[in-house]
Amino acid sequence: MRTCILLFVLLLSLSANPSTGFKFQDHVLNHLPNFTSSSSSSSPWDYFKNFTGCQIGEERNGLAKLKQYFHHFGYIQDIPISNFTDNFDYSFEKALKTYQKNFNLNQTGILDNQTLQQIQRPRCGVADIINGASSMNSGKTTSDSHVHGDGSTKFHSVAHYTFFPGQPRWRPRNRRLTYAFAPGKNLPDNVKLTFANAFKRWAEVTPLSFVETESYSTANIRIAFANGDHGDGEPFDGTLGTLAHAFSPPNGRFHLDSAEDWIVDGDASTSNIRSAVDLESVAVHEIGHLLGLGHSSVEESIMYPTIASRKKKVVLRDDDIEGIQVLYGGNPNYNGTSTIPSSSHQEREESSNGGAQDLNVRTYWWAYSVFVVLVTIFY
Repeated sequence: MRTCILLFVLLLSLSANPSTGFKFQDHVLNHLPNFTSSSSSSSPWDYFKNFTGCQIGEERNGLAKLKQYFHHFGYIQDIPISNFTDNFDYSFEKALKTYQKNFNLNQTGILDNQTLQQIQRPRCGVADIINGASSMNSGKTTSDSHVHGDGSTKFHSVAHYTFFPGQPRWRPRNRRLTYAFAPGKNLPDNVKLTFANAFKRWAEVTPLSFVETESYSTANIRIAFANGDHGDGEPFDGTLGTLAHAFSPPNGRFHLDSAEDWIVDGDASTSNIRSAVDLESVAVHEIGHLLGLGHSSVEESIMYPTIASRKKKVVLRDDDIEGIQVLYGGNPNYNGTSTIPSSSHQEREESSNGGAQDLNVRTYWWAYSVFVVLVTIFY
């Protein structure tokens, strides 16, 4: 009888967990070329912490790998990868200071702890600097005030949003964009709903609309989960590291690393998986790229390049909204407040409408039925 009770409690505890994940079981762990691999519970870039304190004039074994990281994200562009050495030279110091400026770090030109912690964070695979022509508008968000003659004060916030070179955008006739998922993966409905919610966040502040279609080949936006080298020149690197990447308009390709421990429903911060990544947070960010936005140096913004594991960030900030409205204009129905709930809040809202409550009732009845069967078997 005690065994039955323990099983019953276990079933209830499992059914009460509000956070569910999604992961492909057939992924292959492939890392970016020449990047140091690691266990699946940590980032492939954790190796870089070995360079703590390294500065100009020093030589550290493996520093060439860190230079490849900086090359991949646009900070070193005038030196071929084949010429990278383990010497901390002036060109690397220059790249490092630019990186530190973009991420609001002290521009020491030294690989200090704060800088290396930032480098090790999971991030978007899109470069921060593209062809030397586009860079994050670095610097912390500040506000300048001006006192008018009537005594009123007006604040001017500093914008940090950026665009791809040439400011590509979808043409005015393409205000209704279609999106489709790569065939053959059979994505669960809750995964597709997560993407739909992510698209809605951008539609809410622009005149754009997004509609799912079954035709992958003709869709404006094509979404696919992939692993390792998947044919676009931007290979994934396994768990954490690079999470996803998307291409500027009108390319429409949006790829996510299938090796990640994607969290679909609930609050990613409550997950017991150290490498858990919130799917909606990454989707909202990459859709910004699909629409033409580059990276921002405002850490609170959606278009900031990095996101920690087990973190949810899905609400567009002023910097995101101002940037996207430069490209497309605003939505006349937007009143400055988002009406789209995040998935962690969605369960509570559904509960008030009876949806989540019905689900919980069914779950408990299922657990109770199993309990009754176990009691019948053992007694």
